[in-house]
Formats: sequence, C-alpha cells, structure tokens
Amino acid sequence: MIFDLVLNAGRVVDPLTALDCKASVGISGDKIAVITTETIKGVTELDCTGKIISPGFIDIHSHVDNYLYSGNCYALQGITTAIGGNCGLSPLYPDHFFSQMTASGFPINQGQLAGHSFTMREDAGILDINAPASKEQLSLIIKMAEKRLQEGALGISFGLEYAPGSSFEEIKALFTLAASHERPVAVHTRHDSWKGLEAITEVLDISRQTGASLLISHLVYMVGMGMMTEALTLIDKAISEGLPVAVDSGLYSAFATFIGSAVFAPGCLKKWGCDYDSLYVSTGPYASQQLTEELFEMLRNEAPETVIVAFVGKDEEVEEALLKPYVMVSTDGAVGSPEPGSGHPQDSGTFPRFFRLMVREKGLLSINEAIRKCTALPAGKMNLYNKGTLQPGADADLAVFDINTITDTSDYPGFGQPDSAPIGIEYVIVNGTPVVKSGRLVAGSLPGRPVKA
Repeated sequence: MIFDLVLNAGRVVDPLTALDCKASVGISGDKIAVITTETIKGVTELDCTGKIISPGFIDIHSHVDNYLYSGNCYALQGITTAIGGNCGLSPLYPDHFFSQMTASGFPINQGQLAGHSFTMREDAGILDINAPASKEQLSLIIKMAEKRLQEGALGISFGLEYAPGSSFEEIKALFTLAASHERPVAVHTRHDSWKGLEAITEVLDISRQTGASLLISHLVYMVGMGMMTEALTLIDKAISEGLPVAVDSGLYSAFATFIGSAVFAPGCLKKWGCDYDSLYVSTGPYASQQLTEELFEMLRNEAPETVIVAFVGKDEEVEEALLKPYVMVSTDGAVGSPEPGSGHPQDSGTFPRFFRLMVREKGLLSINEAIRKCTALPAGKMNLYNKGTLQPGADADLAVFDINTITDTSDYPGFGQPDSAPIGIEYVIVNGTPVVKSGRLVAGSLPGRPVKA
C-alpha cells in the first residue's frame, strides 16, 4: 500500500497508548493509517531520523480566534489545535465563527468556548462590569449559552476578574448548564495575587455543588506572585476528593492583558508589590515602552485596548505549577491579536520553551510526561477523542521535533522580538497536510478545521 504521507524512522511517542519506539507513521487522507517498524512507502515521504514524532500540540487556552498571523505563529511552535473563546471573551456564535474559518481557511484547527464575562453579559445588556445579572438578564444568558453549546461550543469560559460583578448564582447557573451537557468550564478566576486563593476556593465550591468539569485558567498568571504552593494545596485537596478539576498554565511569569480592563484597576500595583516600571506596552504605537504613571493613565483612558505586559510573577513558580500531573501547557496567546513585531513571547515560544527548560535543560519531566501535558491531557479535558494521540484512525495532527535543539527565540517587547520563530520543530502536520516543513511555514497551507463538541 502507498500512503499519502509517510513520516519515516522517527521516535514515535504517544503517552495515551504508552507507545515509545522507533517507527514510521503512514497517513491516508486526514487520518493516521498505520504505525509500523516495517518499511512503508508514501506519495510524500519525510525523513524523521533522530526526531520525535508526537501528536500535535493542543493549546487549551488561546485567543487566536481566527487571527491568521497568530495562527501561523502557533503552527511554527507545533500547535495543531487551539481552543479559543477563553476568559469569557468569545467571537459571536460558533456557527458564524466556524463558517468564517471554513471560508477563509486557517493553518490549524480551532475549537471555541462560549464566553460569559464579556460576550454573553454584554449581549444581555449588562454594561456595568460591577453589576450582577438580573433574573431577566440571567435567563437571556442561559438561553444564549444553550444555543452556543448546541452549535458546537466545547464548553463555557469565564473571565471573572474582568466582570467582578458576576454573582455566585450567575456563575453557578452556567456551571450547571455545562454539567448537564457534559462540557467543561474554563475559569479565569475573580482575583489574582493573595485574593486569588479565595477566588480558587470559590470556583472549586461551585464545581463541588454542580459536578461541572472545571479548568482553572493560566494559573501562574493568577497566583504566581508568591502564593503558588498554597494554591496548589487547595487544588490537590479538591482532586483528592474526586472533583473533576484540571489546570492550564504557561511558561512565563509576566502576563499580558488590556490596560483598560479591571485587572489594572486602582490598587493593582500595591497588591503586586511593584511600580509602573514593571509594566511594558505590548501593542500599538507605544509598543516596547516602559510605563510611567502619565503613560499608564493616558493609555487606560484613551487607548484601553492596548495590551500591557506586567512583570509581577516569580519564575520558579512556573516550574512548580507545571510539575503537577494535572497541569497542562497553555499559551494564553494572541491577546489583542497583536501585529507582527508586537505581542508577548508566549505567542511564539510557549511549547518550545517548555521542552527546552523542563525536559532538556533541567530534566524535571520525562519526554513522555511532557508530551502528555501538551496532547492527551488537554484532549481529554475537552473531550477530543480523535486528537492528542497517534492511534490508527485518529486525526493526522502531528508535530516532529528535535529534543536536542528545540528552542524558543522570542522575548518580551522592549527586550527582544516577541514573535521570533522557534527552532528545532521540523514538521507540523494538520489533518494530514504539512503546514511546517524544515521549520518554515508552507505557503498557502490552510488545512485547519473547526473542532466542535
């Protein structure tokens, strides 16, 4: 048999099936057809000698949301599926989003969550972020969420720090709805820093009451300022009780978000223990500039969509989080859909940085456990049973990389190039079609597809 595409003689690693051996992968159409130690032929053959053949990476917390430039940056770092609509901010209804994606094409697969804290609250007429939903507004939100889930949204997302007025009842109602559909809820919690512990307790309590499958979003960005041990203790206890809880977290200690949001409300610098010079502009005409009080106030009032990088976390807490078996890798990338040359290094460097630091340089994780955190773990949380694995019949989404050279080259604005492409990722295959060859994008390759519940 001649396959459409053959990946020859690589180290095939699939944590879901405990496969780890030198083999070749044959692909027919958009599916994996065979994994074998025998010689096989393909219309196209790629030499993977000395490289790892892995399931394509799944970014469970993304803001790519059909933005092509960011999609290309994701493909270059080995991501084959991005889950968007996080932090309560999702584009329109899934049907419309997926129609646009299909019409224009996209380099990688995309799934969507239904966003509560920006999208549905605004659609229900809640213009004050500090106001809870009325009974009538909550009824509208539930109807909108139901429709989004019926259209294929993978779950419901919350950005409670952005909508601090969201009531316990409001959140619980949507947790209950998600649980009834057996879909997860992804939560950017209500507070960061020390109050973040209280916020984690809140969502754990709601999960306990409703049975909803909970994903706590970008943990390092919420409690990576010195209280990570305490936060993980809370989560460990919940998991030991049998709660369906998982966590995603990135590889950077400095977060990025909109300067006009509630995250930068008065008092933020005091709780983080920093001054304005710990903040850098990430997008727009002032990109790469360090903030002063005057620039901070001007941008917050006149350009609230400007993305700011806040250097308020501790690098050692990144590693502490990622060592937990229930914590998966995420980028939180493409916040604000940055233009070329702007943004955050997470947009281009997250997954290569993970393998460089945690596996090759520090030896904190085995290659199998590291790949699990990027593939099988997020696929399982989002109920994506044909992704995150290399079993025959699974979707042909694969990443081929060299563990000896894989390296992130991106850096924070003001310090380097935020969107500099990584090295060491040889091939990226999406639905059986190469989108990256020899570490470079394949021009015009847009095989990504909607990923629906």
